[in-house]
Formats: sequence, C-alpha cells, structure tokens
Amino acid sequence: MIPHSDLLQLKRWNTPTIYNGWEQITKRDPAADGFNLEEVRDFMPQMGPMVGYAVTVVVEPSNKAHREANANAWNEYRSYVASISGPKIVCVQDLDKPRTIGSFWGEVNSNMHRALGCVGTIVDGAIRDVDEMTNAGFKALARRFCVGHAHVHPVRWNCEVEVFGRKVSPGDLI
Repeated sequence: MIPHSDLLQLKRWNTPTIYNGWEQITKRDPAADGFNLEEVRDFMPQMGPMVGYAVTVVVEPSNKAHREANANAWNEYRSYVASISGPKIVCVQDLDKPRTIGSFWGEVNSNMHRALGCVGTIVDGAIRDVDEMTNAGFKALARRFCVGHAHVHPVRWNCEVEVFGRKVSPGDLI
C-alpha cells in the first residue's frame, strides 16, 4: 500500500494528468486501458479529485427479493468496509443500469461510509441528497440523480464489479 501522505499528494493533479503519467509508466495501450467507457457525471466538482482504494458492492434497487434472501446483508457489508484500510472509494455496480430506479447513496449512507473511512463513490447508478453528501465531505461520480432509494440492498461485495464499462477489483487504487 502507498503511504497515506503519498496518496494525498496525488490529489494535487487532475485525472488527465495522472492518466498521462500512468500511461507512460505502464506502457499499456492508451486506447484500451485505464479509463471509463461510459459517460460519468461529477456531482461535486468543487470537492476536487478523490484518491483511495476500491471497496466494491453490487446492488439491484428494483429487486426486493435481495432483502428477503439476506436480511443481514447491510451488517455484513458494513463489516467488510470497516475491515479495509483507507482511504476508500466505494465502487458500486447497479444491476438496473441503464434504467436506474433507486439510489444507494444519500445523506445517511454517505455519512455512514464517511465514518468507515470512505472518501467517496463511483456508482454507475444514481445518487440523491447531493447537498447533504457534499456537507458530509463525501464525493460522488454517478450516472444520474434520483429522488428515491427503491429496494436498494447490498447483493454482493468484495468482488469484481463493472462500473461505467470498466472492471474494478477490491483494493484497486483509484
């Protein structure tokens, strides 16, 4: 793991600058690796860049059966997030995409995740309570805004997810 002070230094540069350096260091194909393939929206540009290690979760807000299948999922998921060293960025795959109908993120969930050492989220679904999330110091990159949460419930976590067309694994540096 990179020392926390070094991670904070990465926040000095914007994402395209970091990408240019990454491209030179890794020698990977710049037309194939390291960027999102789908449109993403920064709902809190005033907060600047975020840097952290990926913690991952899959949700499907349209499907209430997940809550019945594992009523303890929230506790298990929170234990997973708490067990990982930070700073952390929560990468959420929404199985309802592109027809996202509910939000995993709002005032309560962002404050809870902030208390668990998370600095923000990248979610290929929706967010809500943008002002409250910003006030909590929790940044969000998301597909869209939505007012409700539907039946949002963790389905799987600590697994590879696909967010904005890119695979993200737990522990990836973002």
